[in-house]
Amino acid sequence: MTATELFFIACGLSMDTFAISLCKGLRMRKAELGQGLIIALSFALFQAAMPIIGWAVGVQFSHFLCSMANWVAFLILAAVGAKMLWDALHEEEGCPIEAFDRIHPKELIALSIATSLDALAVGFSFSIMQVNILTASAIIAVVTFTFSITAVAIGNRWGIKLQKKAGVAGGVILMLMAVRILLGGH
Repeated sequence: MTATELFFIACGLSMDTFAISLCKGLRMRKAELGQGLIIALSFALFQAAMPIIGWAVGVQFSHFLCSMANWVAFLILAAVGAKMLWDALHEEEGCPIEAFDRIHPKELIALSIATSLDALAVGFSFSIMQVNILTASAIIAVVTFTFSITAVAIGNRWGIKLQKKAGVAGGVILMLMAVRILLGGH
């Protein structure tokens, strides 16, 4: 898998953190760089760690799945992308309006885990496709951090107009990558 393909997968995985970061930025009374950095760092760390965990689990089972590697990778990426697309199209518009000065650590950890579960599944597919997991995780972390810190600033300034579009874009990107894997190998 090329660095460009990993970048597009990272973009797809980062869209849910982008949408949540928009909401967090919207709800901040005043966007502070420190709070934005904490949010972006938390999302990036979890998005980087989950593929490694998924990859480690996948390595244990890869000998069972070798003959179907492209199909398994396709199914995982397509399912994650379809779920992201479904969620984006069926969720209610907007974010809770309650403003805050500092994000609560428990809430941030819960959001970080929830938004990185798709990265766990993608990490599993990376093990089947024999992707260099450290490179993939690093790319995912950098893209997630960049998207999240940017989204906090955008959300604080312009609101949530991009939230739904981010979810749709993430789902479509992952489904397109799944089709590419199925048609062209990995």
